[in-house]
Amino acid sequence: MMIKTGVSFKKGNWEKAIVIGGGMAGLLSARVLSDYYAEVLIIEKDDLPVKPEIRAGTPQAFHPHRFTPRGKMIIERLFPGFNDELLTCGAPSTQNKMIHQTNQYGSLVMSNTENDATFSRALLEWVCRQRVKKISNVQFLTKVDVIGLLMTSDQTVVTGVHIREREQLGQQKTLGADLVIDTSGRSSKLGKWLQHLGFDVPNPDILKVSLGYSTRHYKIPSHLSVKWDVIRIAGDPSNRTLTGVFSTIENNIAETVLYSPGGHYPTTNVDEYEQEIAKLADPLIAEVLQELEPITVPRGYRVTELFRQHFEEMEQWPSGLLVLGDAFCNFDPIFGQGITMAAIEVEMLESCLREQRNYPLPYFERNLLQKMNEIVEPAWWLNCVADLPWKGVSYVGTPLKGIEFAQKYFELYIKHATTKRNFELYGLYWAVNTLLLPLDKIINSQMLAAILASEETSSESKELLCELSKASGQTLDEQLSQLISPFPSTAYEHLNA
Repeated sequence: MMIKTGVSFKKGNWEKAIVIGGGMAGLLSARVLSDYYAEVLIIEKDDLPVKPEIRAGTPQAFHPHRFTPRGKMIIERLFPGFNDELLTCGAPSTQNKMIHQTNQYGSLVMSNTENDATFSRALLEWVCRQRVKKISNVQFLTKVDVIGLLMTSDQTVVTGVHIREREQLGQQKTLGADLVIDTSGRSSKLGKWLQHLGFDVPNPDILKVSLGYSTRHYKIPSHLSVKWDVIRIAGDPSNRTLTGVFSTIENNIAETVLYSPGGHYPTTNVDEYEQEIAKLADPLIAEVLQELEPITVPRGYRVTELFRQHFEEMEQWPSGLLVLGDAFCNFDPIFGQGITMAAIEVEMLESCLREQRNYPLPYFERNLLQKMNEIVEPAWWLNCVADLPWKGVSYVGTPLKGIEFAQKYFELYIKHATTKRNFELYGLYWAVNTLLLPLDKIINSQMLAAILASEETSSESKELLCELSKASGQTLDEQLSQLISPFPSTAYEHLNA
């Protein structure tokens, strides 16, 4: 649906941009906006740490964070030498360490040849924030809540924000801007603000995931060299076993996380936590931890639901307003898509700002929202494919095409890659799920035919053939195109730039 608005992008008004939220999405947005606006102001509700510490208001910060290859590529371009700076700050390197992946079909062990830093969220934000602070036309305004949008009398243009300082709750002020971007995360109030102003806001798609994390940190003794980059022991939806992940971060600290969707929450009790690790499908994490010293109690983190907004469907959308990151669409954190998706969206913002500066056209914000929607579509679909097999997870929203087929296909694909010890196929699966490669790199007629031929006697193969038989009389390519609609190329177009 096209978005109608009576006002085009305000040609020539490139004086001031306001970014709501000082997390990773906000910092990356500010970096790009600084190339186009004379002044960029980041408004953050919390105080900012003076060293690499967890920022208040980020309950997920204690839990594991990692770059995907796609996310690293974008951030390295925006901040050259970013990975090296993380390493300089004490983040360990993945180079020549081992990756261990276990699922219900077996285990794969491979060496990591990349010199990537592994880090805490606190260090990641710290390094990124210090980079942004060095940009002369970017300023921070902290301990301030944005409480609404400032608009023209006809409500067609956002001209700034209403704010309230946290230490002076009774005082409200207004700040003007030519562009306002909401990057305030899953706690965003943008939908409510727009509804209060009289806009008709569509209901979001909701994945009722009821997921829970439990993370604990361990000290690595100075004499010990941990050979593992990551150990991932996947849970099985059929019997609701937990997923466990082991990795290392800065300051000789190892972290473990237990995870499950569907309301089956991992414990935060110290004794029970170690027992749950021991019950994982593979004993490797428990064995590694025997040489490490616990330095924290397990900390939990729960997410009731994930949502995907559909602002692009609105009949009206005001000029001077954009939204990206978790405020637009948020994902299951276990897949590591959040920062990567924010980076991809910021890359699209940058491309559209460049085009708008050189070749101004009306409806800039509307067109960008459409492209943002196309960007999040494959990631959201992949998230639903992965989470919906778990008992207790449900979905409400726009119909999702091909979910059941994809679940059966991925199950057979992972089984084939694991049992055949095909590291290339396994790597392709993760490359697709982290938005480095499009879906058709693993779901195509050649790949499907090869896997079906190899696994022809398996129950998973028979289920897949049964699904395909519903579209008999067609070629394999035609059947696939009916079962799974191709996604827009928008999310991947910059990879070939």
